[in-house]
Amino acid sequence: MDTEEGAETTSPLDDVMEDIRRELVRRVAADDRDANREVYDALEDE
Repeated sequence: MDTEEGAETTSPLDDVMEDIRRELVRRVAADDRDANREVYDALEDE
C-alpha cells in the first residue's frame, strides 16, 4: 500500500515473509557454493 507521501507500509506478515525469503536465498546460495566448491575455488585462483 502507498500512503499519500508515497512511502510503502508493510504489515508484520510482510516483514516475516521478507525474513523468510532472505533466509531461503542465503541457504540456497550456501548450498550452491558447497555443491560447486571446486568451481568457486578455481575462480578465486584466477
